[in-house]
Amino acid sequence: MKNLLLLLILANILYFMWGMFTTEETEPGIAVVEEADLGPALQVKAGQDSESVASVGAVLGSGESTDLEAVVGRSCVTIGPLVSGDADSAMLEYGNEGMNTARRKTRGQIFVGHSVQVENVANRDDGNGIVSKLSEQGLGGAYIVGNDEDGYAIALGLFGKAENAEKVELQARAAGFEVVVSPMTREDDIFFVDIDLPPGKGAGAIVERYGEEKVALRDAATCPR
Repeated sequence: MKNLLLLLILANILYFMWGMFTTEETEPGIAVVEEADLGPALQVKAGQDSESVASVGAVLGSGESTDLEAVVGRSCVTIGPLVSGDADSAMLEYGNEGMNTARRKTRGQIFVGHSVQVENVANRDDGNGIVSKLSEQGLGGAYIVGNDEDGYAIALGLFGKAENAEKVELQARAAGFEVVVSPMTREDDIFFVDIDLPPGKGAGAIVERYGEEKVALRDAATCPR
């Protein structure tokens, strides 16, 4: 009986050891799945702007301009105020570059120049004396303006560039006179040029040419009709 029990224990041990050495290891592989097992095909509905987006998305600028405009928005600039000749030149230049342009006319103030004057001159005789002293300082172009009713002043010139006006101002102050520099304008027809920029084109070159004070961007600009 004792020997039989030992044989059974030995048999269990051998079976256990056989199972450890004969167990198959898991290996990576590929699972083959039938298409029918995946269920019905997924339905994708294209949006109403799919054609324009596809046209633009392929290569930027390769689609119609209206397609790109729908994606990035319309961009316009307004240049002005300008005199008639400058407005015509701007329309011709940017129109030749393929941009849609329009000119608008209104009434407004046109800058004439920077006026430099010695004011509060008591009378014409005093004015003549001031003109002589200014001439000695190299300001030979000075002359008397005004009358007995409105008062007198000495005009030293009208300058388009501020730096030229400042130069004359310093010369007159060096001679001992108080000088006033003020911008002069006149009412006349003024013009604005509205430009429709092509998609993807910025307004940097236009701002550089005309200056920030004469170029309206974004919501401040008007698009050509």
